[in-house]
Amino acid sequence: MTEMWNRFRSFMTIWDNRFEDLTRDNWFRVLYRDLSAGLIVALTAIPMAMGFAIAMGLRPEQGIIAGAIACVVGRTWGGSKYQVYGPTAAFIPVIGGLIAKYGENAGGSLATAHGFLILCSIIAGIILMVMGLLGLGRFAKLVPNSIVVGFTVGIGVSIALSNAGEVLGLDADIRGPLLQKLKLIWQYLHEFNIYAFGLAVLTFLMTRYLLKISIFIPAPLLALGLCTLLASTVLSEHDITLLSDKYGSIPTDFFVFTPPHLPAITPTVIMDLLYFVLAIVFVSGVESLLCSSMADRLANNKKTPFNPDKEFWGQGLVQIITPLLNGFPCTGALARTATSIKAGAVTPFAGYFKGVLKIGMAIFLAPWLELVPMACIGGILFWVATNMIKPAEIREVWQHNYFHAGLMLYTAVMVPLTDFLFGVLTALILYAVLFKFLDRPKVTPDINSGAT
Repeated sequence: MTEMWNRFRSFMTIWDNRFEDLTRDNWFRVLYRDLSAGLIVALTAIPMAMGFAIAMGLRPEQGIIAGAIACVVGRTWGGSKYQVYGPTAAFIPVIGGLIAKYGENAGGSLATAHGFLILCSIIAGIILMVMGLLGLGRFAKLVPNSIVVGFTVGIGVSIALSNAGEVLGLDADIRGPLLQKLKLIWQYLHEFNIYAFGLAVLTFLMTRYLLKISIFIPAPLLALGLCTLLASTVLSEHDITLLSDKYGSIPTDFFVFTPPHLPAITPTVIMDLLYFVLAIVFVSGVESLLCSSMADRLANNKKTPFNPDKEFWGQGLVQIITPLLNGFPCTGALARTATSIKAGAVTPFAGYFKGVLKIGMAIFLAPWLELVPMACIGGILFWVATNMIKPAEIREVWQHNYFHAGLMLYTAVMVPLTDFLFGVLTALILYAVLFKFLDRPKVTPDINSGAT
């Protein structure tokens, strides 16, 4: 009990060793670097946050507010110096599945579906906070890398197929398991719009290759700007669907209190509540610790490493506070964290700057964001999907041994074929049952063997 109380006191200490690199001698230089990093990430994050929200079945402005609030809350109570919090691709099948099941497509409303999501997220947040108090952060690291890589590949495939409709210019909403998505794409392929497809490809290529030139280029925002200009001028007569056509105007009163909602209690609702709570706990817990660990390595952090238990505590508060203010569950964002570090971030102040700048720029840009073609959102999410599939990580698992290669393939296939949680949990069960019999250490050839 004393240990839990000590953890609680440390978790509630806001000014701690995460700020150890900020001193009286370097404060101006450090804050300038954090401000620059926050600006770069904010410029990149606005179109990505809108895309993630749309892919989840929510409104685009909900992605903007979720990313801003999550970053401020996570940077205040989380356990990492460098991590950037916000909407992530791993949550798309989880949140998208809930909204599809309880939203307008199922006879409900977006407000009630979002309210149920808020309830699930609050319960998940409480569980994460308790896990942090109990010191369970270290156990999240036991998930084998083969399952993590397979999960990431599977999510990438799922995101690509879910946004095929926007990329191809189809009116259909491409949702559901893998086979259903393929069936819907084939069924509505006659609606293919070559001009929408061209905008999606241009958005994808600009985002991909401008970022290869420099991470300081806000590639997604520039791609959206150019393609929006083209859609409003030379392509204005070619029936290209815009954000305003689907969502109306984008409001600028972002901070709206949205209470939780529990549908009429049935066995199905109870099972769904347990399912989505567990899914939010798993995604936010595992991804945030992976992101924190990656951040320490990328920043070459030689001082105090991230605290996994405090990270669970911070993640719990993110899942409670962010949805209540018109957002949704968020976690550590790998790509944005890497961008922030490469752009010079030193302390959590970079996250505060990112959140404030993101909201300020979104309010200024709101009238123009309504004119963004849906095909551009699809192009950005296709870039996200391809960016999630990393050949180097796949090769590393493949060369480990046949057991982990099989686990990776199984997870990568089952996640899009069934659903996220079933694919991951069954892979974890297979690992737990079989690793003692089939897991073997990676064999490294001895270059000196045979030498005389």
